[in-house]
Amino acid sequence: MYKLPETGYLRLPQIIGNPKAEPPIPPLIPVSKSTWWAGVKEGRFPKPVKLGPRTTAWRVEDIRALIKSR
Repeated sequence: MYKLPETGYLRLPQIIGNPKAEPPIPPLIPVSKSTWWAGVKEGRFPKPVKLGPRTTAWRVEDIRALIKSR
């Protein structure tokens, strides 16, 4: 399994995976992109942090908490 850093941010492909990347990125939470964004909107998944106008990420701590709660 992918080792999460202690602190920092994760981009969406690092969370839901990207099989087309070289090398492929395995999913931490195996859901589709649309399911992920619907879950964010509904409050099932953590809210993102905007790092720039076109850069969205999630805190590692929030993703760890989500994985632990499942």
